[in-house]
Amino acid sequence: MEQIVFVTNNEHKLKEIRSLTPRTFRILSLSDVNFHQDIPETSPTLEGNALEKARFFHDRTGLNCFADDTGLEVDALGGLPGVNSARFASDHDYYKNMVHLLELMNNIDNRKARFRTVIALIINDKEYLFEGIVNGHITREPRGNNGFGYDPIFIPEEDTRTFAQMTLQEKNQYSHRQRAFSKLIDFLQASFS
Repeated sequence: MEQIVFVTNNEHKLKEIRSLTPRTFRILSLSDVNFHQDIPETSPTLEGNALEKARFFHDRTGLNCFADDTGLEVDALGGLPGVNSARFASDHDYYKNMVHLLELMNNIDNRKARFRTVIALIINDKEYLFEGIVNGHITREPRGNNGFGYDPIFIPEEDTRTFAQMTLQEKNQYSHRQRAFSKLIDFLQASFS
């Protein structure tokens, strides 16, 4: 079984990724490898942040790893919150970020948005990027109690429910993270076969 470290302190992301992982791979958490340093995210792009996190971990451990960064990009707000999605109104306070976004969009009819995830993989000292996108729209009020982040206000175009109204397995059918991660898994399976 191949092992690889997911460079994240976000338990929600770790749970999502582990639910998508084939049995031929084992996803290790930072705590599994006893890594407890603060990981920087200072890039102005999703790609840059994903690479920064993966490089930070890899440079200190030498272990094969991957990191992701995800942004919600709203058309009417010129792509905001984008790379600042987790800190849009408050540092990693999902509820405040969601409320702030809804307030900004209060009188806006164009509700089109997309979630975009970029995964940076470092394996055998080489770097690779994988992207996943799901298009949809922003609701006018939160719906559902599952998921995290902006899940209660985002409806993927393939469904009529928000991500927060879906089970994890249902969300994974559409998820931006799943789409990026499936590309990474395909790459790894081809590399290790």
